[in-house]
Amino acid sequence: MFTSLQGKRVLVTGGSAGIGLGIVRGFAREGARVALSARNGERLAACVAALRAEGLDVQGFVADVAVAASVRNLVDEVAQAFGGLDVLCCNAGIFPSGSLDELSEADWDQVLATNAKGSFLCVQAALPYLRQAEYGRVILTSSITGPVTGFPGWAHYGASKAAQLGFMRTAAIELARDGITINALLPGNVLTEGLQEMGADYVASMAASVPLRRLGSVDDIAAGALFFASREAGYITGQSLIIDGGQILPESLQALG
Repeated sequence: MFTSLQGKRVLVTGGSAGIGLGIVRGFAREGARVALSARNGERLAACVAALRAEGLDVQGFVADVAVAASVRNLVDEVAQAFGGLDVLCCNAGIFPSGSLDELSEADWDQVLATNAKGSFLCVQAALPYLRQAEYGRVILTSSITGPVTGFPGWAHYGASKAAQLGFMRTAAIELARDGITINALLPGNVLTEGLQEMGADYVASMAASVPLRRLGSVDDIAAGALFFASREAGYITGQSLIIDGGQILPESLQALG
């Protein structure tokens, strides 16, 4: 039995859809007070209304994690609203596709700014509040793509997700002196709106390549976040948890029989 997360103050960036929304629901269902951020104010408002209709304690904040001033305002507003911050989930990310022949400098910079720099900016801004918490937790949403695998069209995305892990390892050493842990979730293919937009054939082919014979759910990823946020995970830092149903294991589809 894990210690309750009741009343813990949690911020989830990119929390209005997909894996982020799953993480928001996961924490809120455990009794945490959850702030979620997104760039799209209209979508954010609709999401918050739907979550509150489910009886969940959430608040929404519009922010762009690629912009330092926006991140500072976000973290300060959340900490003021909740009286502090215990858990930071750096989940905001984008994954536009483009081959190496097509990618522009702006394309590369946009993805790295959101996915990698955004994690750094959020952690830096949250540090004063995490230091004041009973125990501070930082959870990054990385990916198997980049750190472990590759996929055509996602060179910039893969680089950004690998960069998160490089940042995490040094940050873990620096944060340890304050009793703050930082760990990363590495999802495989998870059935989200973004994945569904890639088409039924892609979804079917991805499911067929997973030994457990299904794509992951957002609840699967949320469970990993809840574990890393727990008191019981207090001796784990700088680590990566792959949540992929065994997706990275087979040498080929023939290995699955």
